Amino acid sequence: MNKMVLVAGGAGYIGSHTTVELINAGYDVVVVDNFSNSDASSLEGIRKITGVEPKFIEADCADKEAMRKVFEAYDFQSVIHFAAYKAVGESVAEPLKYYHNNLVSFVNILELMAEYGRSNVLFSSSATVYGDAEELPVTERTERKPATSPYGNTKQMSEDILRDTVRANSAMHGIALRYFNPIGAHPSALIGELPRGVPNNLVPYITQTAAGVRECLSIFGDDYPTPDDSCLRDYIDIVDLARAHVVAINRMVEGRTKESYEVFNIGTGRPVSVFELVRGFENANNLKLNYRVAERRAGDVTAVWADTTLANEELGWCAERRLEDTLKAAWAWEKAVRGL
Repeated sequence: MNKMVLVAGGAGYIGSHTTVELINAGYDVVVVDNFSNSDASSLEGIRKITGVEPKFIEADCADKEAMRKVFEAYDFQSVIHFAAYKAVGESVAEPLKYYHNNLVSFVNILELMAEYGRSNVLFSSSATVYGDAEELPVTERTERKPATSPYGNTKQMSEDILRDTVRANSAMHGIALRYFNPIGAHPSALIGELPRGVPNNLVPYITQTAAGVRECLSIFGDDYPTPDDSCLRDYIDIVDLARAHVVAINRMVEGRTKESYEVFNIGTGRPVSVFELVRGFENANNLKLNYRVAERRAGDVTAVWADTTLANEELGWCAERRLEDTLKAAWAWEKAVRGL
């Protein structure tokens, strides 16, 4: 059994936590990253948490010849693709940047896997593929709606590319994990979400506001048809999400896949409103946030959360960490970063 895994984008937020869980599960990890949206300090955090220094190559996954050198240097059978840009607003303003990086990096990996006879591909997808779903919670059989951003479109297109590729190549297997809203940090506070510039995600904006980096948190809209008038989302702890990657890799490595291409929702199955998350952070950390209600943000859907039955039953995975603990970990990480 080949226990070596290439983690493309492994120095990023989700990639670094997944690398930790892979190492803890006995995998030999090769990390590739170009630090375009990550920081080298995460590699030191991985080492401190696991006691293992992951193999690392600084390279751009959109550079095929650079990636060819990685394939020639290491005999991994499994690849996880995290090497995508992920800011919705930026993708609207700079669509070609997103189409080039997100699609070319993935196609390069798939082409090299076929060329070098590598078997297992795990793709980092997103609940954004469901759009504004008509029925909730969404299952893996829920119809994908037309993407509302180039970012979302790259996720849909990459899923299709993976599906078609593994169906055409009998030696390959692919799994797409559709994440909902990853939040939090490792309980050690040695790795976490480290956005560059203004955060695109809610929890880093909350923690930066609490730390005084941001003057005020904006809540986009309080006129949604929900119990407290704010959007509903499925917030999943980053460590729970990372564990899902390990069980998905195990499934392919151990030959337990039922189809050449499989899709799983990775969430908690519990909707949490924006106001509920803000209050939860305040209560968990015994502090008050300065926030205001702003106009709705274009592209935000009213509600989306997961039906995780398939992942629970087929992968044997479920979300375990309590929201309170997740929000405490997020604040501990922010304080560590700021030296508070």
